[in-house]
Amino acid sequence: MGAGHGHRLHYHAHSVVHRAPAHLKLLALLGFVLVVVATPPDWFAAYAVYLGVVLGVVLVSTVPPTYILKRLVVELPFVVFALLMPFIATGPPTEVLGITVSEPGLLAGWALLAKGTLGVLASLTLAATSEPRDILVGLERLRLPQQLVQIMGFMIRYVDVVSDEMRRMRIALESRGFSARTPRHWPVIARSAGALFIRSYERGERVHLAMVSRGYTGSVSAGRRR
Repeated sequence: MGAGHGHRLHYHAHSVVHRAPAHLKLLALLGFVLVVVATPPDWFAAYAVYLGVVLGVVLVSTVPPTYILKRLVVELPFVVFALLMPFIATGPPTEVLGITVSEPGLLAGWALLAKGTLGVLASLTLAATSEPRDILVGLERLRLPQQLVQIMGFMIRYVDVVSDEMRRMRIALESRGFSARTPRHWPVIARSAGALFIRSYERGERVHLAMVSRGYTGSVSAGRRR
């Protein structure tokens, strides 16, 4: 297991936001999200202020806005659901651009879109200005259970390994003329996913055995002292 490396979400810079302690940034993110979630949907001015705060932090961090915006694609399922809510929700109708929609659904869709976007923007800003190792150290300082911190650490370290394994499997399938275009190909995809899970599980067992043989007893620091 190699040393901690920069993650693809992290943007290397030397701003005051990058240098801030990770545990303080985590607390700020948690507080911000709680305030946003607790804000009533019809407080539109408050959401404009929240957006201004996030954009201000991004500006101070010197992270290019396009760097953050490209990664907002993770929010796409929430956007689709928010756009559907005015049409599927019940309640008094209203017209928007000549289209009749549910007024409670429209407000609920707006709240979901606004709160989700603010939360994702704030989280991406944290990820862009903090190294994964620093976030883990911050979680330890916030007294998060050690086992959860270690699980997160291993996940960060090996997500690229598993992604590379998946890429090799995809290349192998494509080199044999496979192309998942119809539901008939779903069994092949399911078997590939099963094989990827088994390989990842076996790799995890080998890593765990190697760590135990080097004195690991459930604490990384304890294993290092040995």
